[in-house]
Amino acid sequence: MGEETMESSPSHKATDSIRWRLERAIAGDIVTHPVFVVYDWFVRNRPVDWEKLFRLGLGQINHADLIQYHRPHADIVETRQMIEGQLRRDVRWITDVGELHEWYLGEWRQEYLIKSPEDYRIMMRAWMDTEVVATDAFFDASERELGSRGITIGQMDRTPFQKIQIDYAGLERFSYDIADRNPYLLELLDLMNALKLEEFKRVRQSRACHLKLWENLSIETMGPHMYREYLVPVYRQIFQILNGSGKRLQVHYDGKLSIIAKDIQELPFDGLDSLTPPPEGDMTISQARAWWPDKFFWLHPSLTWYRLPPGELVNRIRTMVRDAGPTRYCLMVSEEVPPNWEVTLPLVLETLDSLTF
Repeated sequence: MGEETMESSPSHKATDSIRWRLERAIAGDIVTHPVFVVYDWFVRNRPVDWEKLFRLGLGQINHADLIQYHRPHADIVETRQMIEGQLRRDVRWITDVGELHEWYLGEWRQEYLIKSPEDYRIMMRAWMDTEVVATDAFFDASERELGSRGITIGQMDRTPFQKIQIDYAGLERFSYDIADRNPYLLELLDLMNALKLEEFKRVRQSRACHLKLWENLSIETMGPHMYREYLVPVYRQIFQILNGSGKRLQVHYDGKLSIIAKDIQELPFDGLDSLTPPPEGDMTISQARAWWPDKFFWLHPSLTWYRLPPGELVNRIRTMVRDAGPTRYCLMVSEEVPPNWEVTLPLVLETLDSLTF
């Protein structure tokens, strides 16, 4: 950031909304008053006095589905029941060649849909002949709800490699099957990759300018070779589809990334979402900015920071801002709300409000 100083009197105008400040930061203007935002999921699912935090200057990121599916060969049936005060959800994918089942207790998945190599064949049937339909209905509703408090991002789920690994099979089952090059798994990947590309073709005309892939990527879960073999080619095809559309694509990369820093540098992602320094990640923000000078950093302060003494937390936030700037960044609550939010989140907002450049 050069020789700028951080002083106690804010330089921003009171009339500058969160939306305006965030849009200007994304556009590449010098960030004179950093934005701090929270995911909509936490606003809906955590018992926090969000209205108080919004009054203190917190913004909100909403996520809207842009794609719906019509699956002619699958019925997805969900049942719910309370067990000792916790909600159990059972989800069944029913096809003419078999059935898949998963269940959740509260927020946490207890069992994956795919439990054996043969189950990929059932999932393949479930996705065959799927019709992809684009819609802006959820995006428009979100924008009306948010007003000037934040922005809405069109969510495009995950790329199929990540979707199958994280949501369908789980890391252990998937790791065995991808190492064995299970033919049913590879066929499913081909089918779902083609559908994912079709989705991006359909959203070129969406009113959503910002798109997100929920990759939840930490390179430890696959290694750089599989990243380059299975993810990079799909990313490049997506960029070809979006070229000239004006869409900005970000990826939720919240883990360790240093070993693929050059790969990321060469991919035209607009932003890295939930970018986290150590110990969750393995790159400092200054290292990340050196590798990716033009990408937007959606910065997630490490959850360990919120357990530090107040003065140390303030220093960490000031250093994060210094290292990320002077352009193309914001801060966010995107992995979990800190348990001591009543003290720490207002402190972060006060710290950011006191910075001038």
